Amino acid sequence: MKSSKTQSFSLLKLIILALLGTISLVLFFINFPLPFLPTPYLKIDFSEVPALMAAFIFSPLAGVIVVAIKNVLYLAIGGGEIIGVLANFLTGVLFIVPVALMYHKFKGVKSVISGLVTGTIVMALGMSVLNYFLILPAYGWFMGWEMTEQFKWFSVYAGILPFNLIKGIVVGLLFVPLFLKMRQWIEEKRASLI
Repeated sequence: MKSSKTQSFSLLKLIILALLGTISLVLFFINFPLPFLPTPYLKIDFSEVPALMAAFIFSPLAGVIVVAIKNVLYLAIGGGEIIGVLANFLTGVLFIVPVALMYHKFKGVKSVISGLVTGTIVMALGMSVLNYFLILPAYGWFMGWEMTEQFKWFSVYAGILPFNLIKGIVVGLLFVPLFLKMRQWIEEKRASLI
């Protein structure tokens, strides 16, 4: 049987993750497209920032849970269709997990920056492959469109790949100064909660 202290910790962790997931959803609505890309449905947002905070305080899995909470809430309020929500979830996971793994292994500003670079590359390449082979064909099937090879290549190379590279850079440029300001707090919370 779990001790009272362990149950209290589990409840506190769940509350923190739910709160960060909700903040992530709010940040998801504050978005903007990149006008020079041919994919106006892809929009830059900062919803990965709370997930990164959770991943740094607890574990990479906590960051994934925050991304999942955001996407489940978004789907629940009727904000999107299942394929787009799944694509957003995969994008967040591919970005957050490498950053969190680097941070937990080396615990420094350099590891955060290295992780953000790695996460950006993993997200951009991973989503390019997933879009080409799974997501775009699923959209084509769902919408009744014929998904030609030329369309898939154009979508990946002219839209998805550059978008995810730019998104990773923009989120990274926002997160590094935020991390520098909050580093001591993150480390204190990590020490007190784990």
